[in-house]
Amino acid sequence: MEGFGTLTDVVNNSFRQAAEDSGMLLGQELVIGEADRIATNRQTYFCDMDDVCFVAEVTASGDYAGKFHVVFGLRDAICMSGFLLGIPTARINEKRRLAIMENDDVDAFSEIVNQVVGSFNSVFQPSFGNKVHLKVVPPKKFIPESTELTETEPVPDGEYLLFRGRMELSGMEMGNLDVLIPMDLALLFDPPAEEPEPPVEEIVAEAVDAPDDAEEVEAGAETEADGEAAQEPAAAAAGAPRPVDENCRRVLILEDDESDRQRIRELLEEKGYEPVEAGLDADIREIFSQGGVRLVVLGIHNGDDRDMAVCIKIKAIAQGDTLPIIMCAREWTRSAVLKAVKYGARDIIVKPYQSDEVVAKVAKFLKAA
Repeated sequence: MEGFGTLTDVVNNSFRQAAEDSGMLLGQELVIGEADRIATNRQTYFCDMDDVCFVAEVTASGDYAGKFHVVFGLRDAICMSGFLLGIPTARINEKRRLAIMENDDVDAFSEIVNQVVGSFNSVFQPSFGNKVHLKVVPPKKFIPESTELTETEPVPDGEYLLFRGRMELSGMEMGNLDVLIPMDLALLFDPPAEEPEPPVEEIVAEAVDAPDDAEEVEAGAETEADGEAAQEPAAAAAGAPRPVDENCRRVLILEDDESDRQRIRELLEEKGYEPVEAGLDADIREIFSQGGVRLVVLGIHNGDDRDMAVCIKIKAIAQGDTLPIIMCAREWTRSAVLKAVKYGARDIIVKPYQSDEVVAKVAKFLKAA
């Protein structure tokens, strides 16, 4: 399965540390192999189990709060506790064969589990900025076809990420060390990486290729632009834009930042355009009544509805003309770009203004107009 690379690395490092520390405790060379990572659920995991096991609940506190479980097979628990107690190997093998685990074995195994989780803690803490602490409670025995599965026992019902590492102990046949981490806790430890936003140009192209939404917004432009076109037909006729000379190179710059406005004006003047500048609260109808505007560079603040309303007003005043509008803001999210295009923008620019970009986009639209 994809994802969880960081958490997998942490678990594998925990396995290695636990093998080293527990091996020293037992006086034996213990190896825990690289973990297999499996998506499972409580029902599947325990219903497929054939042998008795011990389930230890581990509580994670701090910024990564939750609970996960460490699972050992019964015969592995007998083996490790036997070595810790100094029991001869022949007797350990006999107890494993007969599945005998006495009180001393249980106490010794609890100490081993504490050691294992302590090793996990020494890896998890630095891996997660010392914002997590692990604490284990004594393990509980689970007997297949005997122990009842309840809502919370032996582990809470739900989806899990299973990390399974094969244990090896000199001269002994060993099973797996399983770590069952609830999926929501796994996602807290290792959230999926956010997909990077595609280039702004791709978002604009995608939005322009979706005409249905754009037409829907434009259809209501007159009513949203202060109701001017619908409620004051006489005024609209009086202030209607004059016919545009195809050779005209007039560009309207609507920008509240005076320094930005001046910079764009000077830039366009150098390239032979005829810039007309104003703030966002200017009488846009009056400017258009003077005629000749063939493109608008609209500098907005943060892309909220008030800013977008300026774009709607321009489209309403242009009375259906295919007037290009280039909207400019300091930050563009995907949703903001799609919204700008729906409201009538033909392209966008990310502030601060880059001279080459402004000139290229103005030239592109005036050439196509």
